[in-house]
Amino acid sequence: MAEKDAGASTTTSEKAPLPPLSQKEFRIYNRMAEQMDMFHNHHRQLWTQLLTSCTTTSTKSSKSLSPRQLILTGLQFCSGLSMHHAIEEQHIFPLLAKKMPEFRRDLVAQHRDIHTGLEKLEGYLEKCRSGEEDLDRGEVRRIMEGFGKVLWEHLDDEVKALGAENMRLYWSEREMRGLPM
Repeated sequence: MAEKDAGASTTTSEKAPLPPLSQKEFRIYNRMAEQMDMFHNHHRQLWTQLLTSCTTTSTKSSKSLSPRQLILTGLQFCSGLSMHHAIEEQHIFPLLAKKMPEFRRDLVAQHRDIHTGLEKLEGYLEKCRSGEEDLDRGEVRRIMEGFGKVLWEHLDDEVKALGAENMRLYWSEREMRGLPM
């Protein structure tokens, strides 16, 4: 009898693996991850374009943006990502945070760190646009590298958190149909 009780206590503390999702269930549970990844891919492309333009050795390179293009693209990146985060924090995260702890802590903390970098980048690029400073591609690269690691981790972490295998731990299929995006 003691053996049976010991076995029962380990079974209750371990969760049995969930059954595989059907294709239909996977689509339902993975919908938000796919949509978020689409938005994130836009931010990734702009980031890569900016960083490539700051690291190419020749400003005449086809991959290098002109100084004006770099400033405007950088400001567009800052504005777009800030808006994306504002929408998430006002409309998406509070709803998901009701059941998912990563939307209360980890992902919000990453937003704060990213926002600090965005403010530095935007401030520098605004000074360049106004003529207060001359554009230094190395400075743009240095600022970007200061928050690049947390940005790229965040873009991946958020999509992973919204992935089917994680979402099914917290939400029913019916609840999933009522979630935004």
